Amino acid sequence: MRTHLRNVALLSSAQALLFTNNVTLIALNGLAGYQLAADKSFATLPVTTQIIGSALTAMPASNLMQKIGRRAGFQLGTLIGFVGAMIATWGIYSHSMVLLCLGTFVLGIYGAFGQFYRFAAADSAPADFKAKAISLVVAGGLVGGIVGPALSKWTRNLAAMEFLASYASLMVFCVLTALLLAGLDIPKPQIAASDAPARRLREIASQPVFIVATLSSALGYGVMNFLMTATPLAMGVCGHPYDSAANVISAHVIAMFAPSFFTGSLIQRFGVHKVILTGVAILFGCTAVALAGITVANFWWSLVLLGLGWNFMFVGGSTMLTETYRPSERARAQGFHDLLVFMTTATSSFASGLILRANGWTMLNYVAIPFIAVAGAAVLWLALRKPAMAAAE
Repeated sequence: MRTHLRNVALLSSAQALLFTNNVTLIALNGLAGYQLAADKSFATLPVTTQIIGSALTAMPASNLMQKIGRRAGFQLGTLIGFVGAMIATWGIYSHSMVLLCLGTFVLGIYGAFGQFYRFAAADSAPADFKAKAISLVVAGGLVGGIVGPALSKWTRNLAAMEFLASYASLMVFCVLTALLLAGLDIPKPQIAASDAPARRLREIASQPVFIVATLSSALGYGVMNFLMTATPLAMGVCGHPYDSAANVISAHVIAMFAPSFFTGSLIQRFGVHKVILTGVAILFGCTAVALAGITVANFWWSLVLLGLGWNFMFVGGSTMLTETYRPSERARAQGFHDLLVFMTTATSSFASGLILRANGWTMLNYVAIPFIAVAGAAVLWLALRKPAMAAAE
């Protein structure tokens, strides 16, 4: 097997294990936080601290891997994830919201390293395979959509203390990921003497393509997380059992990642702008279904559309980003992009619990609509501007 294909297979498998952890946390963090929080408005705080951990680590992780290589960086990330899972487990055991949030914060650091799996695959792939490499690695999360909710249901009451076994199981997946990544073969990035010198971050980030790529990724991820985080809590408020909520989250995560088997091909065939705009239209459909009712079917279809729309916007934004930097700028461009994505997502997850508590599920969906519209308008503007830019060159 050619090296870049082998790397894609390993990184996709690592993505599967990472998202088994992440989806288990998605299913449980809000509920565990609700159980431990004195003020129930802060039930989603463990979700927020996880994302803050990722946001604060995105650029340092990218710069570190520029120096020590992808394999060493990714394995360090899984070791940190193991520690985070251990702290979160202790938080559940000791009924400590502080320790649970600290554990999810450290798990967020692991997630920041893991977010670069898709870029590592693109960096080592031929130019005509980059979109597919990103897409196939993202597709690995499909396994998490199946295993994570099933794992949360099976382990939730496995120990005498609710949620204890669920958080403890995350340590096992971190160990398996570290072993898997030992086979990765991506050389440390070398900057050729002929390569143009690196520009300042301000210059890179001010490019219209960079701005629109980041808006697509960040707002797509932010809206997805905003609605998804609140779903288990909203379904509980509406009187639906936990198993129904876990099944909805499972369907959502499958919808997030299953399209990745063909998203790269769609981008190659129709162009990245059309794929992202399709994702925007699907997210509008998601909010329409959510606003139509509060049955399990409404939640299920809304979350499936949410996952599909996220996929088109996130894979599209990540692919568009690869057009914006030189080899010497890779670490800072990728790191800054993911920093902005995580900052947006952290804000959305924290706001999700507050708005749900104060105003309910319906208002949550109304709040999402303007952000979807902004992302769509930005991509449409760039798509219309590009022919004029090409004519001027």
